[in-house]
Amino acid sequence: MKPAALISLLPLMLGAPVLAQTMDHSMMPGMQMPAPSAKPAAKNPPATKPAVKKKAARKKAAAKPMTANPAAKPATDVMATPSTASSAAVDPHAGHDMGAMTMPATSAGQDLGAMPMPATSVDPHAGHDMGSMAMPGMSKDQATGSMTDMGEIPDTPAPPAPTDHAADKVFDRAGMARARAQLRKEHGGGVTSMVMANIAEWAPRSGGDSYRWEGEAWFGGDINRLTFKSEGEGVSGDGLDRAELQALYSRSVGPYFNLQAGVRHDFEPRPSRTYATIGFEGLAPYWFEVSGAAFLSNKGDISARFEGYYDQRLTQRLILQPRAELNLAASNDRATGVGSGLSDVELGLRLRYEIRREFAPYIGVTYDRKFGKTADYARAGGEDVEDVRLVLGLRAWF
Repeated sequence: MKPAALISLLPLMLGAPVLAQTMDHSMMPGMQMPAPSAKPAAKNPPATKPAVKKKAARKKAAAKPMTANPAAKPATDVMATPSTASSAAVDPHAGHDMGAMTMPATSAGQDLGAMPMPATSVDPHAGHDMGSMAMPGMSKDQATGSMTDMGEIPDTPAPPAPTDHAADKVFDRAGMARARAQLRKEHGGGVTSMVMANIAEWAPRSGGDSYRWEGEAWFGGDINRLTFKSEGEGVSGDGLDRAELQALYSRSVGPYFNLQAGVRHDFEPRPSRTYATIGFEGLAPYWFEVSGAAFLSNKGDISARFEGYYDQRLTQRLILQPRAELNLAASNDRATGVGSGLSDVELGLRLRYEIRREFAPYIGVTYDRKFGKTADYARAGGEDVEDVRLVLGLRAWF
Protein backbone atom coordinates (compact mmCIF):
# COMPACT_ATOMS: atom_id res chain seq x y z
CA MET A 1 0.00 0.00 0.00
CA LYS A 2 1.21 3.46 -0.76
CA PRO A 3 2.40 5.78 2.04
CA ALA A 4 -0.19 8.37 1.09
CA ALA A 5 -2.99 5.85 1.68
CA LEU A 6 -1.55 4.92 5.09
CA ILE A 7 -1.41 8.55 6.09
CA SER A 8 -5.05 9.04 5.06
CA LEU A 9 -6.13 6.05 7.17
CA LEU A 10 -4.13 7.21 10.25
CA PRO A 11 -6.91 9.48 11.77
CA LEU A 12 -9.42 6.65 11.38
CA MET A 13 -7.14 4.20 13.20
CA LEU A 14 -6.48 6.64 16.05
CA GLY A 15 -10.17 7.51 16.50
CA ALA A 16 -11.48 3.95 16.38
CA PRO A 17 -10.71 3.09 20.07
CA VAL A 18 -12.29 6.32 21.18
CA LEU A 19 -15.43 5.67 19.20
CA ALA A 20 -15.56 2.15 20.61
CA GLN A 21 -15.60 3.35 24.24
CA THR A 22 -19.03 4.21 25.56
CA MET A 23 -19.97 4.81 29.19
CA ASP A 24 -22.88 2.86 30.58
CA HIS A 25 -24.33 4.97 33.44
CA SER A 26 -27.15 2.57 34.16
CA MET A 27 -25.05 0.89 36.84
CA MET A 28 -24.47 4.10 38.78
CA PRO A 29 -26.76 4.47 41.85
CA GLY A 30 -29.57 6.94 41.48
CA MET A 31 -28.98 7.72 37.80
CA GLN A 32 -31.24 6.65 34.95
CA MET A 33 -29.94 7.25 31.44
CA PRO A 34 -32.34 7.36 28.52
CA ALA A 35 -32.10 4.45 26.16
CA PRO A 36 -30.06 5.24 23.09
CA SER A 37 -31.96 5.67 19.86
CA ALA A 38 -31.98 2.87 17.32
CA LYS A 39 -30.28 4.86 14.62
CA PRO A 40 -27.05 5.68 16.51
CA ALA A 41 -27.03 2.11 17.80
CA ALA A 42 -26.98 0.87 14.24
CA LYS A 43 -24.02 3.01 13.34
CA ASN A 44 -22.05 2.49 16.55
CA PRO A 45 -22.91 -0.88 18.13
CA PRO A 46 -22.28 -0.78 21.90
CA ALA A 47 -19.26 -2.54 23.23
CA THR A 48 -21.13 -3.69 26.35
CA LYS A 49 -22.92 -6.99 26.87
CA PRO A 50 -26.65 -7.37 26.17
CA ALA A 51 -29.13 -6.23 28.82
CA VAL A 52 -30.08 -9.83 29.64
CA LYS A 53 -26.52 -10.68 30.51
CA LYS A 54 -26.14 -7.48 32.54
CA LYS A 55 -29.26 -8.31 34.54
CA ALA A 56 -27.94 -11.78 35.24
CA ALA A 57 -24.63 -10.28 36.31
CA ARG A 58 -26.40 -7.92 38.72
CA LYS A 59 -28.37 -10.82 40.23
CA LYS A 60 -25.15 -12.76 40.65
CA ALA A 61 -23.43 -9.79 42.31
CA ALA A 62 -26.39 -9.26 44.67
CA ALA A 63 -26.48 -12.89 45.70
CA LYS A 64 -22.74 -12.96 46.40
CA PRO A 65 -21.99 -12.04 50.09
CA MET A 66 -19.79 -9.06 50.85
CA THR A 67 -16.30 -9.80 52.06
CA ALA A 68 -14.85 -8.08 55.12
CA ASN A 69 -11.62 -7.33 53.32
CA PRO A 70 -12.14 -5.46 50.06
CA ALA A 71 -8.47 -5.84 49.31
CA ALA A 72 -9.21 -9.45 48.30
CA LYS A 73 -10.29 -8.11 44.92
CA PRO A 74 -8.23 -5.05 43.98
CA ALA A 75 -9.87 -2.14 42.29
CA THR A 76 -7.45 -2.50 39.37
CA ASP A 77 -9.24 -5.69 38.33
CA VAL A 78 -12.43 -3.73 37.71
CA MET A 79 -10.72 -0.95 35.76
CA ALA A 80 -8.64 -3.28 33.64
CA THR A 81 -10.11 -2.44 30.22
CA PRO A 82 -12.66 0.05 28.90
CA SER A 83 -15.03 -2.77 28.06
CA THR A 84 -15.07 -4.19 31.60
CA ALA A 85 -15.37 -0.70 33.14
CA SER A 86 -18.69 -0.21 31.38
CA SER A 87 -20.11 -3.58 32.39
CA ALA A 88 -18.79 -4.20 35.94
CA ALA A 89 -19.96 -2.32 39.08
CA VAL A 90 -17.21 -0.11 40.48
CA ASP A 91 -16.97 -0.03 44.32
CA PRO A 92 -16.78 3.69 45.45
CA HIS A 93 -15.25 2.56 48.77
CA ALA A 94 -12.33 0.69 47.27
CA GLY A 95 -9.40 0.79 49.67
CA HIS A 96 -11.53 1.40 52.79
CA ASP A 97 -11.95 -1.11 55.59
CA MET A 98 -15.61 -2.05 55.32
CA GLY A 99 -15.40 -4.86 57.88
CA ALA A 100 -16.94 -2.73 60.62
CA MET A 101 -19.99 -1.77 58.50
CA THR A 102 -23.23 -3.75 58.81
CA MET A 103 -25.26 -3.98 55.62
CA PRO A 104 -28.93 -4.92 55.65
CA ALA A 105 -29.77 -8.27 54.16
CA THR A 106 -30.70 -8.09 50.48
CA SER A 107 -32.67 -10.52 48.46
CA ALA A 108 -31.39 -11.88 45.23
CA GLY A 109 -32.10 -9.59 42.37
CA GLN A 110 -32.43 -6.46 44.49
CA ASP A 111 -30.87 -3.41 42.82
CA LEU A 112 -28.04 -2.12 45.04
CA GLY A 113 -28.12 1.23 43.29
CA ALA A 114 -31.57 2.02 44.64
CA MET A 115 -30.91 0.71 48.16
CA PRO A 116 -30.41 3.53 50.77
CA MET A 117 -27.05 3.42 52.54
CA PRO A 118 -26.88 3.87 56.35
CA ALA A 119 -25.17 6.95 57.78
CA THR A 120 -21.43 6.38 58.01
CA SER A 121 -20.72 9.07 60.67
CA VAL A 122 -21.01 7.69 64.18
CA ASP A 123 -21.59 10.01 67.16
CA PRO A 124 -18.93 9.08 69.76
CA HIS A 125 -21.15 10.52 72.52
CA ALA A 126 -24.33 8.65 71.50
CA GLY A 127 -26.10 7.32 74.56
CA HIS A 128 -24.06 9.38 77.00
CA ASP A 129 -25.52 12.07 79.26
CA MET A 130 -23.06 14.95 78.87
CA GLY A 131 -24.69 16.86 81.73
CA SER A 132 -23.67 14.24 84.28
CA MET A 133 -20.01 14.05 83.36
CA ALA A 134 -17.68 15.18 86.16
CA MET A 135 -14.25 16.65 85.68
CA PRO A 136 -11.47 16.17 88.25
CA GLY A 137 -11.82 18.68 91.11
CA MET A 138 -15.49 19.46 90.40
CA SER A 139 -18.10 19.30 93.11
CA LYS A 140 -21.22 17.18 92.83
CA ASP A 141 -23.38 20.21 92.06
CA GLN A 142 -21.04 21.32 89.31
CA ALA A 143 -20.93 17.80 87.87
CA THR A 144 -24.73 17.62 87.58
CA GLY A 145 -24.94 21.12 86.10
CA SER A 146 -24.54 22.22 82.52
CA MET A 147 -21.23 21.45 80.86
CA THR A 148 -21.28 24.87 79.22
CA ASP A 149 -21.16 26.69 82.57
CA MET A 150 -17.51 26.20 83.53
CA GLY A 151 -16.90 29.70 84.90
CA GLU A 152 -16.80 28.66 88.57
CA ILE A 153 -13.60 27.07 89.84
CA PRO A 154 -13.68 25.30 93.19
CA ASP A 155 -11.95 27.30 95.90
CA THR A 156 -9.71 24.55 97.22
CA PRO A 157 -6.56 25.34 99.20
CA ALA A 158 -3.16 24.64 97.69
CA PRO A 159 -1.51 21.41 98.79
CA PRO A 160 1.10 21.75 101.54
CA ALA A 161 4.75 21.95 100.61
CA PRO A 162 6.45 18.55 100.67
CA THR A 163 8.55 17.81 103.72
CA ASP A 164 10.15 14.60 102.50
CA HIS A 165 13.13 15.16 100.22
CA ALA A 166 14.69 12.33 98.28
CA ALA A 167 18.17 13.84 98.66
CA ASP A 168 17.95 13.45 102.45
CA LYS A 169 18.11 9.70 101.98
CA VAL A 170 21.50 9.97 100.28
CA PHE A 171 23.13 13.08 101.77
CA ASP A 172 23.33 14.58 105.23
CA ARG A 173 19.94 16.01 106.25
CA ALA A 174 21.38 19.15 107.87
CA GLY A 175 23.63 19.83 104.89
CA MET A 176 20.70 19.56 102.48
CA ALA A 177 18.65 21.93 104.65
CA ARG A 178 21.41 24.54 104.38
CA ALA A 179 21.55 24.03 100.61
CA ARG A 180 17.80 24.56 100.25
CA ALA A 181 17.97 27.70 102.38
CA GLN A 182 20.70 29.08 100.13
CA LEU A 183 18.63 28.25 97.07
CA ARG A 184 15.68 30.21 98.45
CA LYS A 185 17.92 33.23 99.03
CA GLU A 186 19.20 33.12 95.47
CA HIS A 187 15.66 33.00 94.10
CA GLY A 188 14.16 36.03 95.84
CA GLY A 189 14.65 35.38 99.52
CA GLY A 190 18.04 37.01 99.86
CA VAL A 191 19.10 40.22 101.60
CA THR A 192 20.56 42.95 99.39
CA SER A 193 21.44 46.62 99.69
CA MET A 194 21.89 49.69 97.52
CA VAL A 195 23.16 53.26 97.89
CA MET A 196 22.21 55.81 95.21
CA ALA A 197 22.99 59.48 94.73
CA ASN A 198 20.34 60.49 92.25
CA ILE A 199 21.40 64.15 92.39
CA ALA A 200 24.83 65.41 93.41
CA GLU A 201 25.41 68.69 91.60
CA TRP A 202 27.17 71.99 91.69
CA ALA A 203 25.87 75.27 90.22
CA PRO A 204 28.28 78.16 89.49
CA ARG A 205 26.82 81.57 90.41
CA SER A 206 28.15 85.12 90.59
CA GLY A 207 27.04 85.64 94.18
CA GLY A 208 28.39 82.30 95.34
CA ASP A 209 28.38 78.74 94.00
CA SER A 210 25.60 76.53 95.26
CA TYR A 211 25.34 72.78 95.66
CA ARG A 212 22.57 70.27 96.09
CA TRP A 213 22.13 66.56 96.80
CA GLU A 214 19.38 63.98 96.91
CA GLY A 215 19.74 60.25 97.44
CA GLU A 216 18.67 57.17 99.30
CA ALA A 217 19.99 53.88 100.64
CA TRP A 218 18.13 50.70 101.52
CA PHE A 219 18.87 47.33 103.05
CA GLY A 220 16.61 44.27 103.02
CA GLY A 221 14.78 41.87 100.77
CA ASP A 222 12.17 42.12 98.06
CA ILE A 223 9.31 42.57 100.54
CA ASN A 224 10.69 44.31 103.63
CA ARG A 225 13.41 46.98 103.65
CA LEU A 226 14.95 49.62 105.84
CA THR A 227 15.27 52.81 103.78
CA PHE A 228 17.11 56.07 104.39
CA LYS A 229 16.52 59.21 102.35
CA SER A 230 18.31 62.54 102.43
CA GLU A 231 18.24 65.80 100.51
CA GLY A 232 19.40 69.36 100.95
CA GLU A 233 21.15 72.36 99.46
CA GLY A 234 23.44 75.19 100.41
CA VAL A 235 25.74 77.98 99.25
CA SER A 236 29.47 77.63 99.23
CA GLY A 237 30.92 79.52 102.22
CA ASP A 238 27.53 80.15 103.87
CA GLY A 239 26.64 76.68 105.09
CA LEU A 240 23.45 74.73 104.62
CA ASP A 241 20.14 76.31 103.72
CA ARG A 242 18.13 73.10 103.91
CA ALA A 243 18.96 69.55 105.04
CA GLU A 244 16.78 66.58 106.04
CA LEU A 245 17.07 62.87 106.78
CA GLN A 246 14.34 60.23 106.70
CA ALA A 247 14.40 56.73 108.25
CA LEU A 248 11.60 54.57 106.83
CA TYR A 249 10.29 51.05 106.89
CA SER A 250 9.44 50.02 103.33
CA ARG A 251 6.95 47.27 102.56
CA SER A 252 6.17 45.97 99.09
CA VAL A 253 2.47 46.26 98.22
CA GLY A 254 2.75 45.06 94.64
CA PRO A 255 5.22 44.27 91.91
CA TYR A 256 6.01 47.96 91.33
CA PHE A 257 5.19 49.94 94.49
CA ASN A 258 6.37 50.15 98.10
CA LEU A 259 4.52 51.64 101.05
CA GLN A 260 6.80 53.52 103.47
CA ALA A 261 6.41 54.79 107.02
CA GLY A 262 8.85 56.31 109.52
CA VAL A 263 10.27 59.60 110.72
CA ARG A 264 11.86 62.66 109.12
CA HIS A 265 14.10 65.19 110.81
CA ASP A 266 15.05 68.59 109.40
CA PHE A 267 18.46 69.86 110.50
CA GLU A 268 18.03 73.11 108.57
CA PRO A 269 16.44 75.63 108.55
CA ARG A 270 16.28 76.49 112.17
CA PRO A 271 14.39 75.80 114.31
CA SER A 272 14.54 72.11 113.41
CA ARG A 273 11.43 69.99 113.06
CA THR A 274 10.67 66.26 113.37
CA TYR A 275 7.88 64.68 111.35
CA ALA A 276 5.94 61.42 111.34
CA THR A 277 6.04 60.23 107.75
CA ILE A 278 3.94 57.95 105.57
CA GLY A 279 4.40 57.67 101.82
CA PHE A 280 4.93 55.54 98.75
CA GLU A 281 7.34 55.13 95.87
CA GLY A 282 7.40 52.99 92.78
CA LEU A 283 7.29 52.67 89.04
CA ALA A 284 4.14 54.03 87.41
CA PRO A 285 2.90 53.04 83.92
CA TYR A 286 5.05 54.26 81.04
CA TRP A 287 8.16 53.97 83.25
CA PHE A 288 7.66 57.05 85.42
CA GLU A 289 9.50 56.91 88.74
CA VAL A 290 7.14 58.53 91.26
CA SER A 291 7.03 59.05 95.02
CA GLY A 292 4.93 60.91 97.52
CA ALA A 293 4.74 61.44 101.26
CA ALA A 294 2.68 63.16 103.93
CA PHE A 295 4.31 64.68 107.04
CA LEU A 296 3.00 65.57 110.49
CA SER A 297 5.42 67.74 112.46
CA ASN A 298 5.94 67.80 116.20
CA LYS A 299 4.21 71.20 116.14
CA GLY A 300 1.06 69.78 114.50
CA ASP A 301 1.76 71.13 111.00
CA ILE A 302 0.79 68.95 108.04
CA SER A 303 2.67 69.07 104.75
CA ALA A 304 3.12 66.88 101.67
CA ARG A 305 5.61 66.30 98.88
CA PHE A 306 5.30 64.72 95.42
CA GLU A 307 8.10 64.12 92.95
CA GLY A 308 8.76 62.15 89.81
CA TYR A 309 11.14 61.76 86.92
CA TYR A 310 11.43 59.90 83.66
CA ASP A 311 14.52 58.51 81.93
CA GLN A 312 14.29 59.09 78.18
CA ARG A 313 17.01 57.04 76.48
CA LEU A 314 18.39 58.85 73.47
CA THR A 315 20.98 56.11 73.03
CA GLN A 316 21.99 53.18 75.19
CA ARG A 317 24.21 55.48 77.28
CA LEU A 318 22.92 59.02 76.66
CA ILE A 319 19.81 59.66 78.79
CA LEU A 320 17.63 62.77 79.16
CA GLN A 321 15.86 63.05 82.53
CA PRO A 322 13.05 65.56 83.14
CA ARG A 323 12.20 65.91 86.82
CA ALA A 324 9.64 67.74 88.97
CA GLU A 325 9.04 68.21 92.71
CA LEU A 326 6.11 69.91 94.44
CA ASN A 327 5.81 70.85 98.15
CA LEU A 328 2.53 71.70 99.86
CA ALA A 329 1.57 72.76 103.37
CA ALA A 330 -1.71 72.88 105.26
CA SER A 331 -0.78 75.85 107.49
CA ASN A 332 1.69 78.72 107.79
CA ASP A 333 4.92 78.32 109.73
CA ARG A 334 6.75 81.65 109.81
CA ALA A 335 9.66 80.19 111.79
CA THR A 336 10.61 77.81 108.95
CA GLY A 337 9.47 80.13 106.14
CA VAL A 338 6.76 77.77 104.83
CA GLY A 339 3.34 79.11 103.84
CA SER A 340 0.05 77.28 103.35
CA GLY A 341 -0.96 75.92 99.96
CA LEU A 342 1.55 75.25 97.20
CA SER A 343 4.79 76.41 98.78
CA ASP A 344 7.40 75.78 96.05
CA VAL A 345 8.06 73.91 92.78
CA GLU A 346 11.36 72.60 91.44
CA LEU A 347 11.76 71.65 87.78
CA GLY A 348 14.85 70.20 86.18
CA LEU A 349 16.14 68.81 82.89
CA ARG A 350 19.39 66.82 83.02
CA LEU A 351 21.32 65.06 80.29
CA ARG A 352 23.65 62.35 81.55
CA TYR A 353 26.09 59.97 79.93
CA GLU A 354 26.53 56.56 81.53
CA ILE A 355 30.21 55.74 81.39
CA ARG A 356 29.09 52.74 83.37
CA ARG A 357 25.57 52.04 84.52
CA GLU A 358 26.54 52.99 88.06
CA PHE A 359 28.57 56.07 87.12
CA ALA A 360 27.03 58.82 84.97
CA PRO A 361 28.06 62.52 84.91
CA TYR A 362 25.42 64.97 83.69
CA ILE A 363 24.73 68.57 82.74
CA GLY A 364 21.40 70.31 83.08
CA VAL A 365 19.28 73.30 83.97
CA THR A 366 16.95 73.76 86.96
CA TYR A 367 14.17 76.20 87.81
CA ASP A 368 12.94 76.91 91.38
CA ARG A 369 9.85 79.00 92.21
CA LYS A 370 8.18 79.86 95.53
CA PHE A 371 4.47 80.64 95.80
CA GLY A 372 1.99 82.25 98.18
CA LYS A 373 3.03 82.98 101.75
CA THR A 374 6.27 81.08 101.20
CA ALA A 375 7.23 83.69 98.59
CA ASP A 376 6.27 86.47 100.99
CA TYR A 377 8.49 85.02 103.71
CA ALA A 378 11.36 84.77 101.20
CA ARG A 379 11.04 88.41 100.13
CA ALA A 380 10.93 89.51 103.74
CA GLY A 381 14.18 87.63 104.38
CA GLY A 382 15.93 89.09 101.32
CA GLU A 383 15.84 85.87 99.32
CA ASP A 384 14.95 85.37 95.67
CA VAL A 385 11.50 84.04 94.84
CA GLU A 386 12.64 82.24 91.66
CA ASP A 387 15.98 80.97 90.50
CA VAL A 388 17.40 79.43 87.31
CA ARG A 389 20.66 77.47 87.48
CA LEU A 390 23.02 75.70 85.13
CA VAL A 391 24.18 72.59 86.95
CA LEU A 392 26.95 70.03 86.61
CA GLY A 393 26.59 66.81 88.52
CA LEU A 394 27.03 63.10 88.94
CA ARG A 395 24.57 60.25 89.33
CA ALA A 396 26.06 57.15 90.92
CA TRP A 397 25.02 54.03 92.78
CA PHE A 398 26.56 50.91 94.24
